[in-house]
Amino acid sequence: MRQHLIAFFLCATFAVAPTPTSLVLAQEAATLIADSLEIAGDNTLIADGSVEVFHQGRRMTASRIVYDQATDRLRIDGPIRLIDETGSTVIVAAQADLASDLTEGLMHSARIVLQEQLQISAAELRRSDGRYMQLDNTVASSCRICDADSAPLWEIRARRVLHDTQEKQIYFDHAQVRVGGLPVFYLPRLRMPDPSLERSTGFLQPTLVIRTDLGTGLTFPYFVTLGPSRDLTFSPTLTTTGALTLGLRYRQAYDNGAITLQGAISRDDLQPGQTRGYAMADGTFMLSNGYRLSFHAETVSDDAYLADYNISSADRLTNTLQLDKVTRETYFAGRLINFQSLRAGELGSATPYLLTDATYLRRFSLGPLGGEGMFRVAGHTHTRQSSVTTDSPDDADDVAEGADLGRLSVGADWRRDWITTGGLVVAALGEARIDAYQVQDDARYGGSTSRSFGAAAVELRWPWVRAGATTQEVIEPIAQIVWSDSSGRLIPNEDSRLVEFDASNLFSLNRFPGSDAVETGTRLALGMSWTRIAEEGWSYGVTAGRVFRDTPVATFGAASGLSGTTSDWMIGATIDSPGGLQVAGRVITSSSLDVTRGEIHASLSKSRYSISAGYINSIADPVEARVDRVSDIVLSGSYKFTPQWSGTASGRYDFVDDGYSRVDMGLTYRNECASFDLSLSRRLTTSTNLQPSTTIDVSFGLIGFGAGSSGAARQCRR
Repeated sequence: MRQHLIAFFLCATFAVAPTPTSLVLAQEAATLIADSLEIAGDNTLIADGSVEVFHQGRRMTASRIVYDQATDRLRIDGPIRLIDETGSTVIVAAQADLASDLTEGLMHSARIVLQEQLQISAAELRRSDGRYMQLDNTVASSCRICDADSAPLWEIRARRVLHDTQEKQIYFDHAQVRVGGLPVFYLPRLRMPDPSLERSTGFLQPTLVIRTDLGTGLTFPYFVTLGPSRDLTFSPTLTTTGALTLGLRYRQAYDNGAITLQGAISRDDLQPGQTRGYAMADGTFMLSNGYRLSFHAETVSDDAYLADYNISSADRLTNTLQLDKVTRETYFAGRLINFQSLRAGELGSATPYLLTDATYLRRFSLGPLGGEGMFRVAGHTHTRQSSVTTDSPDDADDVAEGADLGRLSVGADWRRDWITTGGLVVAALGEARIDAYQVQDDARYGGSTSRSFGAAAVELRWPWVRAGATTQEVIEPIAQIVWSDSSGRLIPNEDSRLVEFDASNLFSLNRFPGSDAVETGTRLALGMSWTRIAEEGWSYGVTAGRVFRDTPVATFGAASGLSGTTSDWMIGATIDSPGGLQVAGRVITSSSLDVTRGEIHASLSKSRYSISAGYINSIADPVEARVDRVSDIVLSGSYKFTPQWSGTASGRYDFVDDGYSRVDMGLTYRNECASFDLSLSRRLTTSTNLQPSTTIDVSFGLIGFGAGSSGAARQCRR
C-alpha cells in the first residue's frame, strides 16, 4: 500500500511538539506520496517507489527521494519530472540534488520544456535563487525529433544557457545556429524571450523583399517595450538600389481605449532627391454615458508612395473623427471627414475635401395605431476648395466644380402589418421628410431652398408554405402600390448617382441611396420569392420582380434598370450548402434578355482548399460617371498540399481591356518549430503616377521564442 505523508519536511516525522511557528511552516511544507517510507537515523527520510511530491503548486515525480534534515537537501533518483506552479515549464532529469523547496540545486542529464514548445537539453542544470536555470553545453530547439540519428530542422547549440524565469528571457553564450545539422551562423551573445512572454524588447522576424522598381531589400524590425501599455517598433529597410526606408509604429493602450501611430520615410531612385513617406493614426475610446470616440488620420508625401511600397491600394486618403452611441431605441453618429484624392487626372480642388455628418434615429410606436416607426434627424455639409460656379465639360455631372452644400433633414417612416384569416399579409407603410438646403458657388442651384417629400404604400404578401418530411418550401407573391411626391426647387444630386436595383429595395418607398434625390410618382412593384430548405442543410432562394410607374424618373440612369415607365427584370438567387458552397447573384435584364447589369459571387470552402470567384458586368452610364462598360472577374483560392505546405493565389481580369490588372500568389510552410512565407504580387495597371511592378516578399521565422501560436504538428514518417 502506498504511504502518504503530509508536511513532509517540517511536520510529523521530525516535529516534537506543535508550536505556532511550526504550524505556520507546516502550511508551507510539502506533500509526499510513495510506495514505501523509511526513517534512517534521526535526520534522514527515504521515500522509494513511484514518488510524488507537491509543494506550493509545484509537482515532482521520481523513483526515489532521500531527504537529509541536517542539510535540508534532497537526493533524487530518476527518471525525474518537475512541473512548475503554472504548468508551463517541465524539467526532466536523470538525477538531482535539490533544496527541500525544489528551487535550488543541481540536476544531471536535464531537459527543459517551455510552454510545450521549446526544448533545452544539457548534461547539467543548476537552479538558483528560485529564478535562474543555468545549462552547460546545451542544445535548444522546438522541432520534433523523429530519429535519434537525424538532426532537427533547426537547433541552437550554446556553451551556456541562462533562463531567467522572472524576466522570462533566455540568454545564449557562444551560440551556433544550425539548420538541418549544418551551422549557418555564429553569435557570441544571443538573447531570446521564452515562449510565455508576450512582449519583449528585441528583433522581430526579418523579411526579404525583391521588387523590380526598388531592388532587393532586407527589413529588420526592432520591437521596444515602453511599459505594460506602450511599445514602439522600428523597421529599417535597405535595398540593393540604395533605397532607404525607416518604418515606425507606436501603440498605447488606455483604460478606456487605444491608439496606433505608424508611418515611414524613404529615399529612393523612383523620385531622386526627394524624401518620401506616409503617416497614419488610429484610435478608439469609450466615453461616459455609452459614447464612443474614434478617429483615423493619414497623409502621404506623393500620390504614388502607398502603391510603390505596397502599403495600400487606396486611391483616396480619408481622415475621420467620429462620435457615436447605440442603444436599444436610439442611434447617434457625428462625423468629420476629410478627403484627399490620389487618382491620376482627378481635380482635387473640385472634389469635396471636408464633410460633416450627423444622424439621430429613434424608434417609436404610434400607440393605438400600432406598428413601428423610425424618427430621423440628419445634417450634412461638404466643402470644395475650388470656387468655379459652373460644371466642367470633362465630367458633365451637373455639379459645379466649386459647389459647397449644407443640408438639414427631418423625417419619419412607419409600417404596420395585418394577417387575414386566409393568411394574406396586408401592410400599410409611409414616409415623410423635409429637407432644407444651402448651396454656394453654384450658378444653377445656388441659394437657399427646401423640399418636402412624402410617400404612402399598401403592400400585399401571400406566403404559401409546403412542408415535407425532409424539406420545407415557401413561395410568396408580393404586390406593392406606392404614391409619392415632392415639392420644392431643383437640388443638385451628389450622393444618389449610383443606384442599385436588387432584392433589398424591390419594395422600397425610395430606391435612391442618399438624400439628394427622391423617387416620385405612382408605381406598382410586383415580385415573387421562392425559398427551399432541405433537412440536410441545403437552402435555395430566388427573388424576381419589376416596377411599373406612371411617369419615368429622369435621375435614374440606364445602368440602374429603373429608367422608363417599366423597369428591367430584377432576378436574384442564393445557394447555401452544409458542404461550404455559397452562391449569391443578381441580374438586371430587359424583357428581350439584354443584360443591363449582372454580378455573381461563389465560394467553396473545404478542409484542404477554398475557392472564391466574383464577376460583374455593367453597361456604360454617364449618369453614374462611367463612360466605359465594366466586365471584371476576380478569382482567389488556397490549397493545403500537406499539413505543412499551403498556397494561395488571386487575380483580377478585365475583359474590356483584355488583361489582368493584378496577380498575387503565396506559398507558406509551417510546422511546430518554423515558418516560411513567400509571396509574389504583380501590378499590371499603368497611370501617370504608377508603373507596372513585381514584388516578392520572403520571411522565415523560428517558432518557440515569444508568445504566439505554434504551427502545424510535424509528422514522423515510418
